Amino acid sequence: MKNLPKTIFERDLAGEIIRLDDPEYPQIYAVIRKAIRITSQLNSMMVDDEDEVRRVFSELINQEVDKTFFLIPPFYTDFGHNIRIGKNVFVNFDCVFMDRGGITLEDNVLVGPKVSLITTNHPLEPAQRKSTYSKPILIQKNAWIGANATVMPGITIGENAVVAAGAVVTKDVAANTIVAGVPARVVKKI
Repeated sequence: MKNLPKTIFERDLAGEIIRLDDPEYPQIYAVIRKAIRITSQLNSMMVDDEDEVRRVFSELINQEVDKTFFLIPPFYTDFGHNIRIGKNVFVNFDCVFMDRGGITLEDNVLVGPKVSLITTNHPLEPAQRKSTYSKPILIQKNAWIGANATVMPGITIGENAVVAAGAVVTKDVAANTIVAGVPARVVKKI
């Protein structure tokens, strides 16, 4: 059996470079436009209607979230379809999830306000800089991401780990550790 060519979505998730002039790029842009529309709807909602917030967020990520998921808008994403949320997850206000590479929040994850989870980057070579490539972010069970922290592409935050407020995470964080600083470094074991 012949291997079918990968779609642009498969290539993006696989970390391949995606150029703006790729003939399939309009498919990605259509999802981006959908995400902009749905996040606008989400961000204009009354926070006290938790069921409606979950319903609209589920539409955004193209998958139903558990009834234990709690999000305080506003929330921003450039894509939405590659976000996966476990049970008892809390996402505080003003977070940015750039999820083209895939973002997974396992059970009992806490995400502080103004956290940025960034899965997409640009090549360093100036001639290719308008292109992008993506790598997934995995935040394992019981991890806590503090306010205004940034997690860069390709990072895993281990089980029970804590990322201190304002940290910039550029390397994987081991389970049961606390990291802080720019770039984030281990400051304590739990």
